[in-house]
Amino acid sequence: MGRKRCVGADCSKMAAGCCGVKKQKLSGSPGSGGPGGAGSGVAGAGHCGSDLGIGSSSTVVAGNVNRVNGLGGPGGSSSSGGGGGGGSSGNSTALSPTPGGYNSTGLSPNLSPGPGSGSGARKMVVSAEMCCFCFDVLYCHLYGYQPPRTPRFTNDPYPLFVTWKIGRDKRLRGCIGTFSAMNLHSGLREYTLTSALKDSRFPPMTRDELPRLFCSVSLLTNFEDVGDYLDWEVGVHGIRIEFFNEKGSKRTATYLPEVAKEQGWDHIQTIDSLLRKGGYKAPITNDFRKTIKLTRYRSEKMTMSYAEYIAHRQHHHYQNGIGHPLPPYNHYS
Repeated sequence: MGRKRCVGADCSKMAAGCCGVKKQKLSGSPGSGGPGGAGSGVAGAGHCGSDLGIGSSSTVVAGNVNRVNGLGGPGGSSSSGGGGGGGSSGNSTALSPTPGGYNSTGLSPNLSPGPGSGSGARKMVVSAEMCCFCFDVLYCHLYGYQPPRTPRFTNDPYPLFVTWKIGRDKRLRGCIGTFSAMNLHSGLREYTLTSALKDSRFPPMTRDELPRLFCSVSLLTNFEDVGDYLDWEVGVHGIRIEFFNEKGSKRTATYLPEVAKEQGWDHIQTIDSLLRKGGYKAPITNDFRKTIKLTRYRSEKMTMSYAEYIAHRQHHHYQNGIGHPLPPYNHYS
């Protein structure tokens, strides 16, 4: 099956990426219209909305950055303006080197990469330090401290998403990212706060929620345009589709690599769900699916809980240049 690498400006046009949190009931045969649910694929916020919690495409241009949401939540519209905050933050700030007890990939014994992370034997770029940095940025913002200094992990540019979940059942609390490659220091700083405070599906986070949070950092890689809409692997690839709706308007929608596997979907169910989230309301036929332009990609994902963040900092004196007391550790309430 023909495929080509997606490079340069083609990749920067990508819209929203999403991960699901609640299973959606998919009724009817794959060819009878697929899963229901409205979702707008028009330019708007950078997140996926809907009660499924997975999301639609949508692009918000702020400066030269296309903001997108990455995980779904209750009842949000993908066209809402949840991107917030323009451009990258100035005066980026810092993390210390990989603390003792972390292996070469930056993982602690209790942390592991998410589905679809990495490729082959290549060393992963995403690390636990990046999640710690996101927690530091959010903590400093909520408590009014000076932002943390520039981190020491790589500042190479990547498309990225920052995802927040909360509670024992890990409900989505915010997820926004970009398919435009951003330098990691400024990109993670910006999308930490954008996803925590400006995801239009949720109210801004508060201090009280910190102890129950989980932070995930996803770096997107290996973009490929493919000639067949089935030419991707569930649990390995994220997909982004482009299509024309009933009125002839171009729409886009995307799911991060973990979505289809977490929802228990096959290829057709995933494609049909994306079409619905992108705002396609007509019956979905196999002939129509063949008109879809599909780009597949992979991601490196790291997840860390607030408890792991606090333990990390306490054990390794991992202060990241922050001149404030170590935040108190609280168990789940």
